Amino acid sequence: MNQLPILGISMGDPFGNGPEITVKALSDRTIYDRCRPLVIGDLSCMEYAAKVAKTVSGLDMKVRPIHAVSEAEFTYGVIDVYDLGLIKASDIPGDPSNPKPFGLGATALGGEAAFQYVKTVIELAMAGKVDATITNAISKEAINMAGHHYSGHTEIYADYTHTKKYTMMLAHEDLRVVHVSTHVSLRQACDLVKKQRVLDVIRIANEGCKAIGIKEPKIGVAGLNPHCGEHGMFGTEEIEEIQPAIDAALAEGINIPEKKPTPPDTVFSKAIGGWYDIVVVMYHDQGHIPLKVEGFVYNKAEGHWDAVAGVNVTLGLPIIRASVDHGTGFGHAGNGGANELSLVNAMDYGIRMANAKAEQ
Repeated sequence: MNQLPILGISMGDPFGNGPEITVKALSDRTIYDRCRPLVIGDLSCMEYAAKVAKTVSGLDMKVRPIHAVSEAEFTYGVIDVYDLGLIKASDIPGDPSNPKPFGLGATALGGEAAFQYVKTVIELAMAGKVDATITNAISKEAINMAGHHYSGHTEIYADYTHTKKYTMMLAHEDLRVVHVSTHVSLRQACDLVKKQRVLDVIRIANEGCKAIGIKEPKIGVAGLNPHCGEHGMFGTEEIEEIQPAIDAALAEGINIPEKKPTPPDTVFSKAIGGWYDIVVVMYHDQGHIPLKVEGFVYNKAEGHWDAVAGVNVTLGLPIIRASVDHGTGFGHAGNGGANELSLVNAMDYGIRMANAKAEQ
């Protein structure tokens, strides 16, 4: 047991879906065969979520507060919660014996709590007290309402780990993408496609694949423009910025099979077909859309999500961070119906990366 990696799981927005999907994920006994999970959040929220899970799903999970990692027992059936005491039971609307959506959106209270959970799990990882960090969803609006002006988890992690070169990787099964830019306007994203940044992301993608056990990564690089610009007819970024970055990466021995940018409308089909282990994309939606088309499955007939799968990993950090690839679900949070699959996927990635790091 003491050889298993410790996963620090930040609870996410206290009024979002994080608490309930955390309870559901940790109700799987096999999780404890592969890691030692520890929730960083508030006891009140986790107790409420456990009661909802029992009412809705019949899960009998207990919650135990701790105030130091050394106090955790990591026993199946009893969730260890590193309790920050930021949310009182009276702050949580609703009745767990009659679960309904909270009806809350972004709040300064929720944003402050969510930010402190993330900050704490980063500090624990930087101190070597947890082996990997797993994050539930936060609201960018809520953390900004609380006075913390970040555009998302990735930027918080970069700031508190003093990291300059980093990128977001999204993954669903064997489809993986990393981004040259993320949370900026599309107009600004085009301006950020520069040789050095593209080269940095190719390098990070290569090392990121190795960090999850892919010894000889194959990397695809998406173009920015339709048909990769058609030799300058539809844009020159491929000629002036992306190709020079690819040439530099090839000179370093990085494996880019096509040796040139691949048109964005075919690169993901090729990746799913096994041509690449990872794809470097030029902006947020270029990578997010194909991942979510693959991982998010809505059951139209029954009116619910059959799967909300996918993982968000920040590469280039000195610590491991994997996250759910969905939002807070404010409109449904509190009714016990949230899907835990993305969190389970994120924990799987965290375990995989922690074990690979330990072996290295």
